[in-house]
Amino acid sequence: MPINILMPALSPTMEEGKLAKWLKKVGDKVSAGDVIAEIETDKATMEVESADEGVLGKIIVPEGTEGVKVNALIGLLLEEGEDKKSLEGFKAEGSAPALKPVEAPKPAPAPVAAAASAPAGGETGASSAPARQLAPPPSAAVAPAAASPAPPRTNGHDRVFVSPLARRMAKQAGIELGALKGSGPHGRIVKADIESALSGGVPATTAAGVRAPAPAAPPRPTTPYTDVPMSTVRKVIAQRMTQAHTTIPVFYLTVDCEIDRLLAARTEINDAAPKDKKTKEPAYKVSVNDLVIKAAACALRAVPAVNAQWAESVIRQLNTVDISVAVAYEGGLITPIIFDADKKGVAQIAAEMKGLAERARAGRLKPEEYQGGGFSISNLGMYGMKHFTAVINPPQACILAVGSGEKRPIARGDKFEIATIMTVTLTCDHRVADGATGATWLQAFKGFIEKPATMLA
Repeated sequence: MPINILMPALSPTMEEGKLAKWLKKVGDKVSAGDVIAEIETDKATMEVESADEGVLGKIIVPEGTEGVKVNALIGLLLEEGEDKKSLEGFKAEGSAPALKPVEAPKPAPAPVAAAASAPAGGETGASSAPARQLAPPPSAAVAPAAASPAPPRTNGHDRVFVSPLARRMAKQAGIELGALKGSGPHGRIVKADIESALSGGVPATTAAGVRAPAPAAPPRPTTPYTDVPMSTVRKVIAQRMTQAHTTIPVFYLTVDCEIDRLLAARTEINDAAPKDKKTKEPAYKVSVNDLVIKAAACALRAVPAVNAQWAESVIRQLNTVDISVAVAYEGGLITPIIFDADKKGVAQIAAEMKGLAERARAGRLKPEEYQGGGFSISNLGMYGMKHFTAVINPPQACILAVGSGEKRPIARGDKFEIATIMTVTLTCDHRVADGATGATWLQAFKGFIEKPATMLA
């Protein structure tokens, strides 16, 4: 009897998603653990593995379809010994929601901003076939530092294992994936491999492996703009940030922090990191952002009134210090969480943050790694931003915007000296924290930043 392939629930709050792409064709053999589809949720585009093995007998929901309800029938898998005759008499009606693929937007007569409405889907009907959900892929194990890159792993059908971002980059650059060696887990080709191939001068090739001719000059656009379809992630970001900016009464508090001692402490911490005997690589590398996370955690423990959430009828005071850190990736923004940040050393925070950021950019975060958190940090210092304000991520009460450190003259008594200054701005929900509370927290944060020994003790 054919096995139902159902739309998986990739997070506890997921109700529907977009079936972005099928990675298997009808007739392809599928083994347990094979990546067969890409699902776009409100957080990220994630690869989904098959929990069963067989042959893909029928695709019910075509790729590019939005609003696919969780548990909706999207395809059928034929078990061993079955053929297409097993599908005779099967009717797709009533087995999957009434959906339609996304169509490319038509050019507007004038560049007018339009609000995107949420996609809608139908209900899922019953089927006599055994229902088995796809399982999200397990977290990839980190390869030893001394191991050399493995050749790309395939599933027996010459399909190279590659992340969605790396696949798109290779396609745009005309790079033949089969010629690359993957440095990711189990030989998976990742973004860094494509960037390395480009920087190394790997020639662009056609599908047959022949050098591609130089591209002709693009024709002049016939319209002065291009309408870019919004991803599910971008729609949710737009909805939540609009809601936060228009319904939450916020105020902003800004303070300058001297970070010369912090930079010196960072250098000492990194110099003291144990080295691998073979590669001589340090066990960890602490960044300024890691120290900012630690300082914020200590300040939240010192001023717990800021470590709270708005819950309509009550103010929810949190007993754990869990900090969400904004990470930008292709097409969106996500906030993985450092749990119990006040109880962890900066080396542990650095290691966790590195892993979370890598998985976030690859779209492989687990739901529990980005859902929740009591306080957020958004750092644009690496982009050279001196000062900015950030939008609160509800139901959290505050978010800290961190600018870049720069040399500035400061007055010490009757003399001017040069110091490295970092400007930070705290956005507060006035329903939870008033001005005095926010200012008290910023004073505590500034104290930990300027005297790092107090938070590293």
